[in-house]
Amino acid sequence: MKGLIVNADDFGLHREINKGIIKGYQEGFITSTSLMCSAPAFEDAVALARQNPGLGIGIHLTLVGSVPSVLPKEKISSLVDEAGLFPENYVVFAKKFYTGQIKMVQLELELRAQIEKALATGLNITHVDSHQHTHVLPGMTGLVVKLCREYKIKNIRIPQEGYFFSGGFAGGLGRKIGRAGLSFCACLASMQAKSAGLSYPDHFFGMLAGGNLNETLVGNLISALPEGVSEIMTHPGLNKQELDKHFTWNYHWEDELNAFLSAKNKTSLEQRKVALMNFGGLK
Repeated sequence: MKGLIVNADDFGLHREINKGIIKGYQEGFITSTSLMCSAPAFEDAVALARQNPGLGIGIHLTLVGSVPSVLPKEKISSLVDEAGLFPENYVVFAKKFYTGQIKMVQLELELRAQIEKALATGLNITHVDSHQHTHVLPGMTGLVVKLCREYKIKNIRIPQEGYFFSGGFAGGLGRKIGRAGLSFCACLASMQAKSAGLSYPDHFFGMLAGGNLNETLVGNLISALPEGVSEIMTHPGLNKQELDKHFTWNYHWEDELNAFLSAKNKTSLEQRKVALMNFGGLK
């Protein structure tokens, strides 16, 4: 049996991202998304999720990305800057985390606040993951696993892509090194998750080519799907020109969306008898 979760990250970050995710769910084969509880378009995302109850909704725990926190900056001063924004990326966060500049009490308070804000929407929360995968950093996973158990969230993302898998994407050396490091951390995290009774897909794809997926690359992924349940991570959106004004990641938002709207890729899924699902279908 081959099962597939297609999870769109960053739900709530921008209205054009929200629109792209919903289009990919309604017209394509995106099955799941991850809600950023402190992001600017959170309320818009929640309203859209309520209108599309079949879409799996996870919590995209956020500690990076230059977005505001849920809690006031005075309560979590070690996590945010003077403007109340999280660090730009995971490298800055990790440096602060491993040099003891972040207070664990404040970290737990903010993560709890994000989880509770998501649960308060009344949406059926299927899983937890995180912005730039900070939940699998050594020293972070134990806290996230503890909170999942406490809040009865049964599933978690383990972003462990094969060290030598490319799927046809010619990633540079920097991307390959970054993917290797993340996959190693994810392997360690999977042990903690498994011992705590949390479930996660058997396979993960979309890391090396993150932000660069297109119809051909997704077709390659579908062709390469192994037995078991796989997750493909994606970052779809509409209006690249508008999104590029706000984000410097050089993501190919519309190409990623179109990859999951593709009739060719839909046919490939049907021919291979791949069962589409979200994290709520994990056993």
